[in-house]
Amino acid sequence: MRHFSQIYALLRRKNRKQYALLAGCCSISVLLVTAYVSMMRAPTILSVLPEGGDSRKQVMMVFVLALIGCAVFTTYASGLFFRQKSRETGIFLALGASRAQVRSELFRELAVISIVSCAVGALLGTPLAWVLWQVFRAFVVDTDEMALTFNPQAYLLALMFSFFVIGMMFFLGNRSVKRTNILDIVQESHKSEPIRDVPRWYGVVGIALLILGGLLGYSVPNFCILVLHWYAPEGLTAVFYLPALAGLYMILLHTIVNGWGGRRRKYKDLISTSMMKFQGRQTVRNMLVMTLLIAGAYFASFYSPMLGTGAMLRYDARPIDYAYHFRNDQDIPQEDDVRALAEAHGVAITSYAQAPMLRLAIDGTASVEEDGPLGTTWHTEYQEVLSSSLFLSASGYEALTGETITLAPNEVKGIIDAENGNGYIFDEHVGVVTNYLTGKRLEVDAGEPLYTQDILFGLYVMNDDDFTVMSEGLPDEWLETQVCFNVEHCESSYDFAKALFYEIVDRSGPEVEAFDSWDPVIRDFQIEQNGFYVFDREHCADYGFTPIDYAQRDSSAFRMYWQYMPQFRVLDKADFIKTTAVFLVLFIFIAVICFAAVIVIAYTRSMTIALTNQQVYDDLRHLGAPNAYLYGSVRSQVKRVFFTPALVGTLLIYAFYCMIMYFNGDPPGITISEAAGLAASFMIIVCISAFLYIVYRLTLSQVCKQLAVRRPNV
Repeated sequence: MRHFSQIYALLRRKNRKQYALLAGCCSISVLLVTAYVSMMRAPTILSVLPEGGDSRKQVMMVFVLALIGCAVFTTYASGLFFRQKSRETGIFLALGASRAQVRSELFRELAVISIVSCAVGALLGTPLAWVLWQVFRAFVVDTDEMALTFNPQAYLLALMFSFFVIGMMFFLGNRSVKRTNILDIVQESHKSEPIRDVPRWYGVVGIALLILGGLLGYSVPNFCILVLHWYAPEGLTAVFYLPALAGLYMILLHTIVNGWGGRRRKYKDLISTSMMKFQGRQTVRNMLVMTLLIAGAYFASFYSPMLGTGAMLRYDARPIDYAYHFRNDQDIPQEDDVRALAEAHGVAITSYAQAPMLRLAIDGTASVEEDGPLGTTWHTEYQEVLSSSLFLSASGYEALTGETITLAPNEVKGIIDAENGNGYIFDEHVGVVTNYLTGKRLEVDAGEPLYTQDILFGLYVMNDDDFTVMSEGLPDEWLETQVCFNVEHCESSYDFAKALFYEIVDRSGPEVEAFDSWDPVIRDFQIEQNGFYVFDREHCADYGFTPIDYAQRDSSAFRMYWQYMPQFRVLDKADFIKTTAVFLVLFIFIAVICFAAVIVIAYTRSMTIALTNQQVYDDLRHLGAPNAYLYGSVRSQVKRVFFTPALVGTLLIYAFYCMIMYFNGDPPGITISEAAGLAASFMIIVCISAFLYIVYRLTLSQVCKQLAVRRPNV
């Protein structure tokens, strides 16, 4: 060979496994990020995730975790590559090659590897997202609304991540060549990254910091809003989670160095523990990333069982099979129409009741926001006419529920969800009720709320005489009717429920084609202040809301947000998955992406153990170590790589989720439906843990094969 490039090419062929590992890690990272971004920014997804809503925030939070995980993973893979390559670089420099020659050849390799691997990952990311989505449509749920479309702008984020990967590889490559001491370069691949001795109190303090960080991170945003009246930037409040991150790091350090078996296990698996310690920094970094990804993956996995289990229990707990309300200016099916339709479908109505309702203005405190140098602050201002609400008479409430109540003149009671309280969205303490059109004003006393199921949640009940007085002068568009009825064999009445639902939609006019948040009183105020109303059809799309459209009556947006959406038990239960299909499949997709990243990182780290410690195991074999001992040592290391992040991440997110559920109610506590959802989430953990165990066994088998270690016969 006469040229330096030819020698370099020969070494490249000899070390093709290292190049393949680096290219594979970069491709997989870019692939996962591109697939996630493509899904996250798809119009199909954005159409059902309101701007600023909790679901979109959860998707973004898990994306940040996945992005950090993939970034750390590719940085680690690149660092490992350059550590292995440092020996040949040092030899070239010792033989007289100039740094410019080495840098030129290295950069040529990096250009090909980085650009090709990132391009492959980016090009396959969107097809991967599409294929997974179609699999979910085939085996989970399929609706017309789930036809997936992509936004080409999503590739901008994928391109930015690719630039990071390419730039990081060139930076690390240039740094490896710029080392001045040739002997250091030659020995770089043999250097370890040991962890110093870690005191045993690290474990206890780490757990304490983890708990403290979780409590602070969850409670500080609410403290800023409720106590300081300040909307702190999201990035600022996230700082309070840092103690949890530090605690997690301390727990992993303690696990690697000391373990949790106490001093009696100090000398057990001494060699495997020492190996882990000598590669400790790399191991802990990988475990930290895996723990965060597992936590994010489970957070997404819990969405479906929590939503589905809670909804099914609420549907079963309803005391009424069929309920709907309508404005009196609409040509909605009346009792005779409903009975005729039921008879046509072979359904027997066992009880039927309806009651009139008034839409009246109520008082309350409005939150007034102000922009200041430290961000947005708010204060409350009392307004006698704040918004509107629907009122039942005492006799009307009795007709609908069968419950007799007695209300004194000027007494009003709010209707509260029996399980979830007021849900923080309904204030039962009203003081002034106003006929918005005539100006008739009634000062009222708010009595103890009435507890019922979610059918009538958010309504008020008033004295019959007050109801008659306040109704004077109200036209039909300010009058509504609530209908409730039961049927025989409700579970067999799906066809009737669907037909009645379609009939209600078909006979509703454009006047009521509105969001459930649409309020005529608030609308007048916003138009007076701003010149427009956010929830008007012509403006809602500008603020991230999909307009309510009768033509899309089977879509998630319509069924979840239409103000006059009926509550039919059999329809709600049967179509629940279809109604929430996009939400369910989206979070399943996110969980799959995160768990895929975890598996790739764990497998790569485990195989790295095999490559790094191969000489050590050969030496142990020549010193007489039996195969059973070698197998136990390998298993101990691979088990820590898999089980420690899985155990810590699982316990962390499950405890955090329980805390969220506990403080989510008013008063705090875990409801029956939430307990059922947590039980379902636990079953998800069991199933996924079993799958991860299978992956662990397969990985252990590959590591043993690489080290020529046989599994002992049991």
